[in-house]
Amino acid sequence: MNKITQTRDLASQVCRLIEDFEEDGQPTLAYLAAQTGVSRFHLQRSFKKSMGVSPREYSEARRIERLKAELKQGGSVTAALYDAGFGAPSRLYEKADERLGMTPASYGKGGRGAEIAYGARKCALGWLIVGATKRGLCKVAFADTKKQCVDQLESEFSQALIIEDDQNMAVFLDAVLALLRSNEPSRDLALDIRPTAFQAIVWRYLKTIPAGESRSYGEVARDIGKPKSARAVAKACAGNSIAVVIPCHRVVGADGNLRGYRWGMERKRQLLAAEKAR
Repeated sequence: MNKITQTRDLASQVCRLIEDFEEDGQPTLAYLAAQTGVSRFHLQRSFKKSMGVSPREYSEARRIERLKAELKQGGSVTAALYDAGFGAPSRLYEKADERLGMTPASYGKGGRGAEIAYGARKCALGWLIVGATKRGLCKVAFADTKKQCVDQLESEFSQALIIEDDQNMAVFLDAVLALLRSNEPSRDLALDIRPTAFQAIVWRYLKTIPAGESRSYGEVARDIGKPKSARAVAKACAGNSIAVVIPCHRVVGADGNLRGYRWGMERKRQLLAAEKAR
């Protein structure tokens, strides 16, 4: 067994231990190391190399994922936070603004109370819209008309206060358009997104695919250490709401043919062709 395979196997084992952990809170690094029979240093380094996040960050993302599921089912915030493994309300609200972009109660009500500014501009791919909270981008999308762009934003954040603000959103619009022209990664763009633990891993991997190249869903699944999760990878790509900045257009079928794209297959084809040409 080579080192890459060993690292992936260890990461998969740690993921299962975190997901199966039933005690209140998060499993410690010492606990995970004892269960896997490796040193804490080796476990931390190998896991982050394979998954792109530390065991603690992965565990935190899993708890937030459970919380969001509970809230969306209409449960009370108090019940949801204990079911998700938060030991006290203060622990949850410490993470709320960072992980949810709004309070837990607001998230459960479709973003009620959140304020999102947006700007739209015509480009080579039709109309581009960017939406942002005070923390960063929460939406980047394309459509044939400006109205269709705004409809996408309002549908996703149905209970939020949405305000058109082309002047203040110009910096985000310019950055996304520059990315389209140059293939240069936008590492400095602040994002306010709420991925599940699995989505976070997939999306982080997508940003490592060089412009002009593509990967199959199966290759992505293999490279993140979950070789049987090609369909889940496809679902994670479909759930991306930040077009281009998180380059889900660079994932294709095993035969190299284009499969799905949230903003239309023709736009996916154009994006890939333009990147290869540059």
